[in-house]
Formats: sequence, structure tokens, C-alpha cells
Amino acid sequence: MDARAGKVPAILFAGNSHRELAELIADKLGVRLGNVSVFQNSNKETSIELGESIRSKDVYIIQTGTKNVNNDIMEMLIMAYACRTSSARNIVGVIPYLPYSKQSTMRKRGCIVSKLLAQMLCKSGFNHIITMDLHQKESQGFFNCPVDNLRASNFLIQYIQDSIPDYRNAVIVARNPGAVKRASSYAERLHLNIAVIHGEEKVAESDTVDGRNSPPLLVHRHGSICLGLQLLPTVHPKEKPPISVVGDVAGHIAIVVDDMIDDVEAFVSAAQILQERGAYKIYVIATHGLLSADAPRLIEDSPIHEVIVTNTVPHEVQKLQCHKIKTVDISPMLSEAIRRIQNQESMSHLFQNISCHD
Repeated sequence: MDARAGKVPAILFAGNSHRELAELIADKLGVRLGNVSVFQNSNKETSIELGESIRSKDVYIIQTGTKNVNNDIMEMLIMAYACRTSSARNIVGVIPYLPYSKQSTMRKRGCIVSKLLAQMLCKSGFNHIITMDLHQKESQGFFNCPVDNLRASNFLIQYIQDSIPDYRNAVIVARNPGAVKRASSYAERLHLNIAVIHGEEKVAESDTVDGRNSPPLLVHRHGSICLGLQLLPTVHPKEKPPISVVGDVAGHIAIVVDDMIDDVEAFVSAAQILQERGAYKIYVIATHGLLSADAPRLIEDSPIHEVIVTNTVPHEVQKLQCHKIKTVDISPMLSEAIRRIQNQESMSHLFQNISCHD
């Protein structure tokens, strides 16, 4: 990588979150990983020791979010700050799965945690971020530095075409109305039909409407709420219809697409509904495979034929527990992004034929 750049030498550092992915990226770039030691002291504080000089070099720190998310973040922040105080020229964070990206909207009396994390990353020394399939693409605006939000859809679509027999008889399924745009993008590029699961389903309390637990308001006999001198009409809660599938899946392969698979219970419920509607094979495809809690057992016992995720998050343990989990390698895209940034080339080639809804 240094020889091609010809200007500023570059070095890759890897945290402890996903060493295997870092090695794949370094191998494709033809470089070695830099010498850095990341460890915890006896009091659980994170320490960093850089084993080589990085003065006036471009540094790429490869770290992703895992189940040990808070340690991953502290490692990343301390590594960036250590590089900054060691006079690195540029510090680029390669964060395939950005932690806390789901907390990008206000919930009740909470806060937007992803904005806090974005500010912390910028303050620690990062001046460029490479990530993949943010949960909310608008959260790029939380950063005070450039963010390249890469897409894994090309790799996942290639997997569908190469590894799913008779995929032309498939229907792309949106698990809920919020996933319709992503599903439509996949369906258009694969020339397939789309179906949407719609209706009442159990959702986490944090995902419900923004109802703060305030004292009950004074209600007049005429159905109005009294707030001082204001009169507001009574707002009735939403009532969703029973669960249903909009679109024909009978006699077809159903491919459910989403950006991440964390708690799999919702996907298992969707698979059961699709099976009842006549789908004879059900695939679940997503970029980030967090697969939390008892996900391997639930997947193994479900009607799901395969769960396909990329290696943005390590999940080797879950694969040993469930043979249905398959992995797509996205290190070629991350290594090409690093190469283009280092050589000051355009990134537009990585977004060719990519919809903004992917």
C-alpha cells in the first residue's frame, strides 16, 4: 500500500474485536498489521502500547462492535488518542459495524446515543470514518468528519445469485413496512417481486410510541384536555390490523432482507408466517449478524433454511452451534476503500448501481 501511494506511508492497526477481519484486509492490501498491544490491566482499565513510530503516517484503525461493545469503544477511542498524541498525520477509523447505531432517534426521556459516540470518536482524534450499512443513514450527520457508509448489498445479491438454487422463483420480503425501501431495492436489482409483512406484532418497549410517563391530564366532559389556557383534542392510540402478508409467497422462496440480525425472535415469527402462507424455503439475509442471546438455537429450531450475514461482526461461535448460519466476506470492499483513500482516489466506484435505500 505504501509503494502505490508514493507520498505518505500508511499503517494498519487492529483492536481486539475482530482480528480475523483485520488480517483479511491487510492480506488483500499486501501489508502487515502494525505492532500495537491492546490489553486490560488488573483493574479492568484499557491500555495501549504502540510498538512502532507512526509520526507523519496515515493510520487506519480496524475495530468493530461486538457483544463486548463498551470495551470495543474504549479500545478504539484510546487507540485513536494514542495515535494523535504520537503525531500521526491522519487517523481513519475502519468500523464495519458502528456500535450504538440503533440508538439514533429519541426514545421517551432518553437521548441519541449514536450522536454522543460520533462526537467522542471525532474528539479522540479520528478525522475520517469508514463504516458499513448504518442503521440510520442520516446519522452520518452526527460526525464532524467525513463518513463513508459502504453497502454490502452487492456481496449479498451475488450470494443469492450464486448459492440459492432457483432464486428466480423467489420473493423479496420486507419484515415490516419500515424495511420496504431496502426490500424494493433488492427486488429491482434481482428482477423479483416483493412482499411485505404488515400488522400487529410484539415490539420492544423502547420501539413503541414516545409516550412519557407524565401525570394524567385533566379531561373535560367534552373530550378535550385542559393545559392552562389551551384546549387539545384527545389523541387515540394506533390500532394495527392483524398480522398479514401483502403479496404472494405461496409456492415461492421467501428471502427476508434487513440491515442487521440481533434478536432473532422477530425473524423466526416472520418465517413462521411465511411458511403458513405457502413459502417452501425461507432465507434471512442481513449485513450485520449480531445474533444475540439464544439466537443459534432459535434459528436451528425455526423454519428458516439459512441465515446469511457478512463478517462485519465475528460470529464463529454461533456458526459452530447452528449450521444454518452462512458468512459472506466483505473484506475486499473495506480493503479497496482503504486503498482508494490512501491513494486519494474517488470512492464513487464502490457505490456504483447502489440505491440510497440499500
